[in-house]
Amino acid sequence: MMLAIASGKGGTGKTTVAVNLAHAFGRPLQLLDCDVEEPNGQLFLPGDALGEEIVTIPVPQVDESLCDSCGECGRFCAYHAIVSFGAKALVFAEMCHGCGGCAKVCPQKAIREIPKRIGVVEKRKSGDIVLLTGRLDVGQAMAPPLIRAVKECLNQNMPAILDAPPGTSCPVIVTIRGADFVLLVTEPTPFGLHDLKLAVDMVRELRIPFGVVVNRVGSGDDRVHVYCRRENVPILAEIPDDRRIAEAYSRGNLIVEALPEYRDLFADLAKKLLKAGNGGGG
Repeated sequence: MMLAIASGKGGTGKTTVAVNLAHAFGRPLQLLDCDVEEPNGQLFLPGDALGEEIVTIPVPQVDESLCDSCGECGRFCAYHAIVSFGAKALVFAEMCHGCGGCAKVCPQKAIREIPKRIGVVEKRKSGDIVLLTGRLDVGQAMAPPLIRAVKECLNQNMPAILDAPPGTSCPVIVTIRGADFVLLVTEPTPFGLHDLKLAVDMVRELRIPFGVVVNRVGSGDDRVHVYCRRENVPILAEIPDDRRIAEAYSRGNLIVEALPEYRDLFADLAKKLLKAGNGGGG
């Protein structure tokens, strides 16, 4: 089973749910931290480092002695990462998506690809959990290739939880594509509802079964619950607005360890997700 945990907005408690749920499954599994711009799963799951892998993407390099300024490369590139205005082609590596198309369309074979580092994939072991963390290098803008690299490290013979970036943009799509089930974490506020609607539209467009966890219940109103009833979206768990949870989080502690009374909540959620991943969902 591959479970993705996502949210329409940041700060809803997505990583809180991911790390505590991973612990509550009570079996060997993988947790993939795909929030590569701000990974923080390792703060809650200390363990032994098992190594890291440098991730690169291919970017074009122009041989000016062969380039005749025809402009075919620039006309091909949808992202304007390579342009030619009647002069030798110029490359803007930070805009390149690494598709390799410019090299293929160049009639003079003046373009070759060179690797450009964008980040690393770190691997560590914390109890029964294998944590795979993508970490984007400072100044890099291309998160999706690094997220794909994290997912390529996935062991298909073990269940996996994918902690997605917040929002509904390309990095989130790359993360949740191929998942058996998506768990959307929201909060009972106007902002939470607004972005939950965007997230629901996203997973429905991708035709992935999904459900909702409402975090910080009691801090807002019932508009999220009303929306979920109206749209027939299952609410699989509700986490109360408990100051002790925030205190445990601030110390880098798991809720299920710091506050044992919440173990049953996450264990019950794990059972529901295992059942939903085998054929149920919203």
